[in-house]
Amino acid sequence: MIDEETMAKVEALAGLRLTPEEREKLRADLAKILAYFQKLQEVPTEGVSPFSPLPHVVNALREDEPKPSLSQEEALQNAPEKEDGFFSVPPLFPA
Repeated sequence: MIDEETMAKVEALAGLRLTPEEREKLRADLAKILAYFQKLQEVPTEGVSPFSPLPHVVNALREDEPKPSLSQEEALQNAPEKEDGFFSVPPLFPA
C-alpha cells in the first residue's frame, strides 16, 4: 500500500493538486502498477540474454540528405491562424 507521505511526494513532484477523491484513485492506480511490476519480478530470467532489437547492428543510420520542402506560403496556406508569416497558436501557459 502507498502511504500518505509517498502520495504527497508524488503529488509534489508531478506538480499536481488533487482532491481527496483524485488522490485515492491515483493511489489505487499506482498500487496496481506496482503490483504488476512485483509480479514481473517472479518471472525466471536466469540464462536469458539481455534484449537486443537488432543484434550485430551498430549505428544503423541513413545519410542525411537535404530534399525540397514546402515554401513558407505553402506551409501556411491551411493554417487557421497565422501572424507575421508564422503559425499562430493559443499560449500554452496563460500569462
